[in-house]
Order: sequence, then C-alpha cells, then structure tokens
Amino acid sequence: MQQKLPSYQLPVVAARDGTTEPDPSLPALVRSRGAAAQFAWEEFIYGRIRNPYTRERYARAVRQFLRHCEQLGRELHQISPADVGTYLDSLEYSAATKKLHLSGLRHFFDTLVTRHVIVLNPALSVRAERLQVIEGKTPEISVEQARRLLRSIDTSTAVGLRDRAIIGILIYTAARVGAVAKLRRGDFYDLGDQFCLRFAEKGGKSREIPMRHDLRNFVMEYIKAGAMEFSEKNAPLFRTTIRRTGCFTQSGMTPGDIGRMVKRRLLDADLPERLSPHSFRVATITDLLSQGVPLEDVQNLAGHADPRTTRLYDRRNRKVTRNVVERISI
Repeated sequence: MQQKLPSYQLPVVAARDGTTEPDPSLPALVRSRGAAAQFAWEEFIYGRIRNPYTRERYARAVRQFLRHCEQLGRELHQISPADVGTYLDSLEYSAATKKLHLSGLRHFFDTLVTRHVIVLNPALSVRAERLQVIEGKTPEISVEQARRLLRSIDTSTAVGLRDRAIIGILIYTAARVGAVAKLRRGDFYDLGDQFCLRFAEKGGKSREIPMRHDLRNFVMEYIKAGAMEFSEKNAPLFRTTIRRTGCFTQSGMTPGDIGRMVKRRLLDADLPERLSPHSFRVATITDLLSQGVPLEDVQNLAGHADPRTTRLYDRRNRKVTRNVVERISI
C-alpha cells in the first residue's frame, strides 16, 4: 500500500511535455500569485523550517488561514492586520495554540516580503493573547510511584528487561521520550571509568549523560537478553516485538511505541492513567531541586537553554499549596 505523504510533501507534477506543473498542494492564493510566491512557499516550508513537527504545524496553520482569506475574497497582497486579528479571535483554540498559528503566519508573510511578493507583513503588528505559564501542565509521578512502577515490571523476559531499561532512562536521565527513541546501539558506551548515553535532542543538540550503576545494569541486562552485544552501532537500541511473541524485530521503537508501553506498565502497576513518559522528567527535576541541587546543574541535565523552562517543571510549590489547603478549617 502506498504511503500517504503529508500535504507539504506532495511531489511536483510532471506534465506530458517533460516540464513541471505547480504543485497541486500549494494553497490557491499562493499558486495564483505566480512563481515568486510559489518559491517563497517552498522556501518557508522546506528551507527555513528543519523540524518536521514544526513544519507540519506551521504548514497546517498557514493553509487554514489562507483558505479563510480565500473565502473572504482576499488576494495575498490584500490581506491586512485586521484580517489576521479577527481570524485569530474566531479560533476556538487555547492561547498557546493561537500563538503557534500567529508565529507561523508571521514567518510565512515575512518570507513573502523578502521575496517581494507583498510589501508589508500583515501579521507583524498583530499581538497574541497574553500567556504567562508559571507551572507546566504535565502531571508529576511521585518518587514512590516511580519505584512501584519499576518493581512491578516482570524482568524474567527480554521485553520486561527492555521496558525497565527504557523507564529507567526516562527517570535517571530526565531525557525526552523522542531522544530515547532515537538511541542507537553505539550511543551506549564505556568511557573507561563510567558508562554514558549520547542523546540526539531536539534542535539538533547532542548531549552525553553519565549513567548511574543501576541504570547501566538495566541496559546491559536488556542488551544481553536481546542478543545485541555485537550489534551494529547504528542499530536501534530499543526494538519493537512481533506482536505478543516476545521476539524482537530489527525496527526501533517510536516515541508513540514507548508512550503506549509506559501506559500499559502504569496500568499494570495500578497507577493513574493521566501520567505519561514526560511525567518522569517532571519528577526527576523536582526531586533534584528538592534536594538542593543548584538550578544550573538541573538545567544542564534537562538540556534547557533557559532556566525559566526548568522552573516550569518544578512542582515544589504545588506540594506547599496542597499542605496549605488541607489546613483550611471550613
């Protein structure tokens, strides 16, 4: 079965005479504006945005807005700040999602200005709703819950050893699930005095994190059970299985695979279903800060460029608030 490509990856259509026709996936307003607008669209989608997730979100946001403008009878050069502002007001999205849409529109129209398709960027002067995030929304897993989860995993099978190693990495390195899914066999190595994991983080960052001894044992036991001691360095570290057979394939687990595995393990341990792989990251950061570890060191472990981002994962204030509300005598 032919794989369906995202709308921004549809190929250019070849005409019978050997020339190429405009990509039918181009928004109608872009296609009608000519070659310069089409070049700007391709530059915006394929050239300026390297992250696939951001590319898909921005492309969807711009397409949606351009369809709205088409219904209003606007051409690209006729779109005004009022069109952008009223459109954002009409969206029944969260403030964060509206900010993402506005960001995509600003980048798109900025590219059109650079390529002399339009004179001014209509989204540049539009302001998004004020959004101040003091604490992240990710639910935290407690230390005792994390311990119970690890104890609940049946490690008599290779799959159980794999799952324990993955959850152990999520806990003891505060790594994102996407970075764990990208791990290769060669990313687990011995420096002579300590084993390390090398993560490929978002934004093109590569980070080396030392492993504590119990986590090292988790990974080594899984590798031995999976007969991966002499695997190629570029082979996936964590592999999928053939249904319920317990036999590993040569394919690596995706972030979605890891997320579903964590959900199953949470259910087996009778833990709240609202917890997710990201909950371990919250718990680790909060635990280290509670022990008095300097914010700068915790920020470095988490791979955050800004300490304010690290503070969003700090749940110490929530514990204080919980103690306060329990003392209300009404």
